[in-house]
Amino acid sequence: MALDLFVVLIYAAGMLGLGWYGMRKAKTHEDYLVAGRNLGPSLYMGTMAATVLGGASTVGTVKLGYVHGISGFWLCAALGLGIIALNLFLAKPLLRLKIFTVTQVLEQRYNPMARQASAVIMLAYALMIAVTSTLAIGTVLQVLFDMHFWAAILLGGGVVVVYSTIGGMWSLTLTDIVQFVIKTVGLMFVLLPICLYRVGGWDELVAKLPSASFSLTTIGWDTIITYFLIYFFGILIGQDIWQRVFTARDEKVAKRAGTVAGVYCVIYGLVCAVIGMAAHVLLPDLANANNAFAAIVKSALPDGIRGLVIAAALAAMMSTASAGLLAASTVLTEDLLPKLRGGKQSSLAINRLFTLLTGIAVLGIALVVEDVISALTLAYNLLVGGMLVPLIGAIFWKRATTAGAITSMTLGFVTALAFMIKDGMDANTPIYYSLAIALVSFVVVSLMSRRPVGAVNLA
Repeated sequence: MALDLFVVLIYAAGMLGLGWYGMRKAKTHEDYLVAGRNLGPSLYMGTMAATVLGGASTVGTVKLGYVHGISGFWLCAALGLGIIALNLFLAKPLLRLKIFTVTQVLEQRYNPMARQASAVIMLAYALMIAVTSTLAIGTVLQVLFDMHFWAAILLGGGVVVVYSTIGGMWSLTLTDIVQFVIKTVGLMFVLLPICLYRVGGWDELVAKLPSASFSLTTIGWDTIITYFLIYFFGILIGQDIWQRVFTARDEKVAKRAGTVAGVYCVIYGLVCAVIGMAAHVLLPDLANANNAFAAIVKSALPDGIRGLVIAAALAAMMSTASAGLLAASTVLTEDLLPKLRGGKQSSLAINRLFTLLTGIAVLGIALVVEDVISALTLAYNLLVGGMLVPLIGAIFWKRATTAGAITSMTLGFVTALAFMIKDGMDANTPIYYSLAIALVSFVVVSLMSRRPVGAVNLA
């Protein structure tokens, strides 16, 4: 285990070193937030895939594979298909706008009030994305190294906060590429083959699990549909993902490299689900399925190799944690802070300060949240329920109004929150009811009010 810890510490030191190098490249406000809008295909594909596939996608999908079998891959599939749709159909108009945040679209289409209202929702979403992956980092370190949970959160999450703060998007891009390579090798070419070998091969896996474990619909059509409503549409409007789109050099890079990243996400989901299935055979009596990933790594791998796979898991989690962290701080500095400073725009120093403060808040929240899937669901329920309808309406419906957008955001957000409290995080009702109420209120209020003078058509 000492060798494993050494490997993980070397990995963490490497991330901090890349963060320092990214700091040297982040010389302007635009460099810090969107890497100078100059990423080519390889960097763009790697950072896009790394951003989406984080703690919940890795630990969560292994858990779903442990419980439901191969159909657990639908979470990553919804994310991957969302990445493909975003880059094929929305990247071109987004790159043309030369903006930094999702909410700036609403300001151009409606008015500054719509931007401020949506920024609050986007901030809550981005914070929970960062919290989700930080929580996953802590869970893995706690189980594998028998650390106190608070120490695991502060150690793993602290590394993310430091390199994100000093270098912004350039640090994230450089660390994402290394993390993408490490998690691909560690999970697909080390952990998966070893798990299947320990089980006795694919045929033995088939023989030892019920046939339902190999059905693509065992998880349930209601859950599959809910995943698409939450995660597919959430990808289309998430600040952490849009901010990656803004880094592309041009439309061709976004379309081609983004599509490859989406396909990779689907494959990654299948790999993690199969790892979870193997864990169910090897460790059938786990008290908590959330620990399936950490438990199979701890029991199935030898020293040293275990450290590589732990680093791979941390790579997946850190990439998403850093994306959510920078997204949250960007919303603060670009959408909310200027209002308090009389319209004065943020500087590189302000960006760094608020990334640090946001990171401290993320670490604090992660210490009191428990389940990674629930935390991810909370984030996407609030985002999709509150912002999907007014944002899509801003792009495609000329009759949309500011009053309709703000009403839709408010009612959708409150409805999602109310039904999560009433029915629980894992219920389907929050997203169904919030989208229905958001759509009806958006259309009705828009038709009853005047479209703002000078509103920009984005379609």
